[in-house]
Amino acid sequence: MTRRAPELPDFPWDALAGHKATAHAHPGGAVDLSIGTPVDPVPAGIRDALASVSEIPGYPATHGTPALRAAALDALSRRHGVEGLEPDAVLPTIGSKELVAWLPRLLGFGPGDTVVIPELSYPTYEVGVLLAGASVLRSDGLVALGPQRPAMIWLNSPSNPTGRVLGVDHLRKVVEWARERDVIVVSDECYLALGWDAEPVSLLHPSVHGGRTDGLLAVHSLSKSANLASYRAGFVTGDPALVAELLAVRKHAGMIVPRPVQEAMVAALVDDEALAAQRDRYARRRTVLRKALRDNGFQIDHSEAGLYLWATRGEDAWETVRWLAERGILVAPGTFYGPAGAQHVRIALTATDERVDVAAERLAQ
Repeated sequence: MTRRAPELPDFPWDALAGHKATAHAHPGGAVDLSIGTPVDPVPAGIRDALASVSEIPGYPATHGTPALRAAALDALSRRHGVEGLEPDAVLPTIGSKELVAWLPRLLGFGPGDTVVIPELSYPTYEVGVLLAGASVLRSDGLVALGPQRPAMIWLNSPSNPTGRVLGVDHLRKVVEWARERDVIVVSDECYLALGWDAEPVSLLHPSVHGGRTDGLLAVHSLSKSANLASYRAGFVTGDPALVAELLAVRKHAGMIVPRPVQEAMVAALVDDEALAAQRDRYARRRTVLRKALRDNGFQIDHSEAGLYLWATRGEDAWETVRWLAERGILVAPGTFYGPAGAQHVRIALTATDERVDVAAERLAQ
């Protein structure tokens, strides 16, 4: 029997192994700013919520508890001005990466379909399209699409890796263009709560969609805003018909968020004070790193929101990675996110205050 597995790119971070070794060999060890993994404690209220239902032996609901869906809608309304969604239009996911990787397939796309992803984007967008057997098109503009009609468009605002924020006018134009052609638009909004120099707007804000959510989905994660990366806690919401399609497939596939994690998500979604405290931590680290980078020959582009600084020294990205690794600082080359990142590096804010201060000192030396 001949098997045909999808041809996927190499896992990008494996290519950092040599530079990682160089950074760790630096006196005082490495400051790892290459991956956006949380380092701060999970708030006590979330941990308590996780444990509070640990005795329940039965299967959890794929659609999530009513309390979870209500908490998600309340948080979107309170924090981001998203109104008019119904509880049935919320679906918890096993983190956001799982959904990103499988969404084109879950929606039934495959050979002959084209999915548009940003010019610079999280690698899993491309992987998800390849897993479905569809074709990838990198584009940030509608004009470049010409007469073709893609099956789906991925948006990401604030962007990973660049921190770029798409304004209301841009989002509205994409929605209007897609509706004229019956194209699904999906917005990855995992960094929506981390606006610094600009205020990010959800695809599901009334100013964008004009009161209609058909053909629109937004993906959210609690990994960054609530330090729940290890919990795998996210959700998707928007068009109730599309959410119903996803729910039907996920029931069959057993793609279920564990019940204790669902309870923890409720606690995170109602705790605005914990979110504000985490934002303050990232803001402080961003201020320190941005100044240190600018004072020592780097240009910071975009980076008005999100969890990263998009920086360049006007040279090949891998040369910058090497230069920083020799100073004990590990970052990700922009080429991980697309050819347009050839002269940039992505620098994460996810290190402790102490390690961020160390990185700033090393840059100054």
